[in-house]
Amino acid sequence: MRTKLFYVVAITIALSILTALHAYLWSRLVAQPLWSPPLAAAMTGLIVALAISVPLSFVGERLAPPPLGRALVWPGALWMGFAWMLFAMFVLSDLALGLPGLLADPLTARVRALVVVALAVVGTLVGLRSALRVPAVKFVTVALARWPAALDGYRFAQISDLHVGPLLTGKWLEKVVTRVNAVGADCVIVTGDLVDGPAKHFAKELEPFKGLVARDGAWAITGNHELYSGPHAWMPVFESVGLSVLGNRRVALGRGTGGYDLVGTHDKQGAMMGIPEDLEKALAGRDEARPAVLLAHTPTTFDDAAKRGVDLTISGHTHGGQIWPFNFLVRLAMRYVAGLYRKGASQLYVSRGTGFWGPPMRLFAPSEITEITIRSAGAV
Repeated sequence: MRTKLFYVVAITIALSILTALHAYLWSRLVAQPLWSPPLAAAMTGLIVALAISVPLSFVGERLAPPPLGRALVWPGALWMGFAWMLFAMFVLSDLALGLPGLLADPLTARVRALVVVALAVVGTLVGLRSALRVPAVKFVTVALARWPAALDGYRFAQISDLHVGPLLTGKWLEKVVTRVNAVGADCVIVTGDLVDGPAKHFAKELEPFKGLVARDGAWAITGNHELYSGPHAWMPVFESVGLSVLGNRRVALGRGTGGYDLVGTHDKQGAMMGIPEDLEKALAGRDEARPAVLLAHTPTTFDDAAKRGVDLTISGHTHGGQIWPFNFLVRLAMRYVAGLYRKGASQLYVSRGTGFWGPPMRLFAPSEITEITIRSAGAV
């Protein structure tokens, strides 16, 4: 009942925002410029059709099998990104031109509309190229006071927020796996949001994960999108392709006296699906003299982890904002957006993500495969 209520409320809010967004775009693209009645009618019809394509894309992602699902998803996903860029630039130009009253002239409004559309087209093309490429490797070094000297230089290869499904497929994932293997890391970690869509439609897209190579294995945690996509169906699939799921548990890794605990939790929203985040359970009974590395999809778990003496938390979820200027809104909602953070002796690394969600675009927030090298503070 609680889950159904969540979806009803979420869908109602999303449709309300969608309607308001398109009403605003219509006013800037059609009403203010005072186009001729035939052109205005055609533009209005196009905006309505594009607005409908957005909920259809979610239907295609969740309900329709490929290839029908992909055919439904792509138009709405592209329009979401393009519409966001239109919205952002219209708001900025409203502030620049509307306050002085310059937009009262239909000619000025027409020129403004054409310029905004042209800039949005350029931004979309740049964003598409950035999102669909195989991410470059980002190199990060973290010095930990309690890290054993025997493991100085230990390397994680992190991928996060892949969102494999109707837009990013197994062919793209195969290239990602090849690049991850080229890093030659000691341990591969996948910090949530591996997939979008039901396992029955997209399980085969994860087959390339079977090719991952790392001495200490490949480990994954759930993100919020696994929860939306059916975590109980997906987790056995992850295990079947060689990703060991750390669901509120830990494993001891390392060599001899040079060991550490790798800890993982379910996502914060997992309570809706009966798999809540439980950091206390994951840490219970461990030897606190050993350093702990925590995989937590949402970076706000870091606040609790720091209080519990976790040395390093590794997260994703934010996508670094994904599309400018959405990153500024992300910063309003979340303190940790991308990069390294410190709280006392505890540190956090937040990946910008390896794939994307929604619009197949990234603008000023490039995706990444992250090589995280851990140094013993005494060896630095």
